[in-house]
Amino acid sequence: MNKRLAVASVACMAALGITACGSSDDSSTTTGGGADVSGAVAVDGSSTVFPFAQAVAEGFQSENPNARVTVGEAGTGGGFEKFCAGEIDIADASRPIDEKEEAPACKKNGISYASVEVANDGIAVVTNPELKIGCLKTAQLKQLWQKGSKVTNYDQLGSGIPSGKVSLFGPGTDSGTFDFFTEEINGEKGDTRTDYQPSEDDNVLVQGVEGDTSGLAYFGFSYYEDNADKLNLVAVDDGSGCVKPSVETIQDGTYKPLSRPLYMYVNTAALKDKPQVKAFLDYAVANAEESAKTAKIVPLTSEQLTQAKDELAKAESGT
Repeated sequence: MNKRLAVASVACMAALGITACGSSDDSSTTTGGGADVSGAVAVDGSSTVFPFAQAVAEGFQSENPNARVTVGEAGTGGGFEKFCAGEIDIADASRPIDEKEEAPACKKNGISYASVEVANDGIAVVTNPELKIGCLKTAQLKQLWQKGSKVTNYDQLGSGIPSGKVSLFGPGTDSGTFDFFTEEINGEKGDTRTDYQPSEDDNVLVQGVEGDTSGLAYFGFSYYEDNADKLNLVAVDDGSGCVKPSVETIQDGTYKPLSRPLYMYVNTAALKDKPQVKAFLDYAVANAEESAKTAKIVPLTSEQLTQAKDELAKAESGT
């Protein structure tokens, strides 16, 4: 079993002892007798942030056995939809909330929120090991992925690129990874060719590339790390030379333009009125580095962690 799926299953099964995964039970009580907090915490959203949120949930529940944390991976867009409808307490996101569409939905429903950076990520471009592409320029990635692309064989991208029938895998349209990649590479969010195999589940994308000798995909770096022995990692050249994503290049920003911060958005009413939500988010930030390493997500830098603690303190104080 894929290690990431195994961790998710364990955390999910732990939650199932009290509430079904995906439940949005809003009960909230505090208890003594060996448990610091109790009650439900509902989290959903980005598949990239999902393993981090699962790691946080597992650690939090081990210290607070009466808490009931459910973590979903509906994608960033799907998570914001649930969040702005008041169905969940926390939305995991691999991009900022859309100020033109999602934020107004929250406002309409009386949902106020705050965001906290919890980790970093780089979008990995990968191929099947048989498709030996070492580096792609951002212009080549755009040529391959842009709306209306006529590239049907990789060798059409230029000299040095091996021949192979184009077979693409990528996130679905609810994914923040999809939004970020299309905006950074193609110049407009949502601008993409449609003849690729989409999935909101990055594990499905990994399996697709692994099983197709001409397969190429993009998804969160942590999913590459979890499957590095099965995939070929492609370097990206934005004009400054070929750079592969790594903890170092993502944290220092040299992996351009596909590095990004990851967020947790919290309903400020839940943060104020549900002690278990506040405790969960406090735990998430206090244990951000450990949880990131467990999830194989790039941790915050020390400066980012200080800022995250400040952001959380402001959200909790209502300033």
